Amino acid sequence: MIAVSPHLANLRNHMNGQSDLQAAVAETLRRQSNQPCISISEAIAPRAGSISSIAIELVGVTKSYRGKAVVDGLSFNIGSGECFGLLGPKRRRKKHDQPYDSRDDVRLMRQHFRCSECRYPGRLVSARARIGVVSQFDNLDMEFTVRENLFVYGRYFRMKAREIEAIVPSLLEFARLESKADTRVADLSGGMKRRLSLARALINDPQILILDEPTTGLDPHARHLIWERLRSLLAQGKTILLTTHIMEEAERLCDRLCVLEGGVKIAEGRPFDLIKEQIGCPVIEIYGGDPQELSLLIKPNARRIEISGETLFCYTPDPEQVRAQLRGHWGLRLLERPPNLEDVFLRLTGREMGKYQ
Repeated sequence: MIAVSPHLANLRNHMNGQSDLQAAVAETLRRQSNQPCISISEAIAPRAGSISSIAIELVGVTKSYRGKAVVDGLSFNIGSGECFGLLGPKRRRKKHDQPYDSRDDVRLMRQHFRCSECRYPGRLVSARARIGVVSQFDNLDMEFTVRENLFVYGRYFRMKAREIEAIVPSLLEFARLESKADTRVADLSGGMKRRLSLARALINDPQILILDEPTTGLDPHARHLIWERLRSLLAQGKTILLTTHIMEEAERLCDRLCVLEGGVKIAEGRPFDLIKEQIGCPVIEIYGGDPQELSLLIKPNARRIEISGETLFCYTPDPEQVRAQLRGHWGLRLLERPPNLEDVFLRLTGREMGKYQ
């Protein structure tokens, strides 16, 4: 049996309630209940007649925050068992901003998640129970132990105690927190908390996972451990919708992705294809010297040149020619590398820098 601390006794009157996240989702769905074909349940079942199983389909989704459209007419679909990434510029909320309140500031308009299951309203509750969410910031109960956090979250899904007891050991193993089961969350490292958040989102065995910047702020070791865990979920056939501004993360995990700028989709495809289409040649990073003078020197052999601060990025099909032109210029450091998704992202969304085409 699970040993429950006195902290859990205070939750007895709330077990039939909702978390802040669940309340926000429920409120959004309630506001949309009078509109046809709009429901989270539409994110679950494959569409009849589709060539491949579609887990999620968005059509013309618009989201406003404080009167500004932060998502504008977004459409895409995600296949079952696929990891799909959403990439966009990282926005920082200023300290004086008011807390985000989805009930006041979010308006989901036009069509939303679509599939055949939306025709059966009776399936809405069970459909929502098949979705797991990991928010950008940990919202764990700090005074509870690791085990208690899992137990409480399972009760939000109305799971029976014996069901939770049966699955907790495997979740602890998944998160590599077996030795921390009875440790207070407040005493865990940042990486351990993120792994616990991921394990908690799996308590109800969801088919779809929505991850909001799951490795932001983690050290490289903790980040790679999270990536390894996510790949194991994909191998099990889970579907993942991933938002991130870490380009390496998107390149490693995503089968497909789309790039957003100003709330509008500006590119979509497989990472390798986007890199080939948008860049398609080696990159030389040049440090030291005057970037403007160096750009004029190497421009004849460059497909494109970008300047960011003291760094000059030279995209060239002939790196040796560029190196030859720079010989004799002392104090320069050159780094030649293959193009990556960060180059694609920066080219599509722009930089505060000079650009040569």
